[in-house]
Amino acid sequence: MADNKQINRTNPRRPDCVTEIRMGNSVLVVSGFFKQGSSETAADKMAKVLQTEAATQKPAI
Repeated sequence: MADNKQINRTNPRRPDCVTEIRMGNSVLVVSGFFKQGSSETAADKMAKVLQTEAATQKPAI
């Protein structure tokens, strides 16, 4: 079986959010970074995502 090696990259900044997702026997770790100079908060960004998603959904029949 192929050797799966993790790539470790050092980042001088800590992630703004970290999420762990289990998929079978594996754990996927996702780190998120927000633009440092942004005037929007994470809540503002999520509200925009939810509004866009709600606007593009088809009504249930």
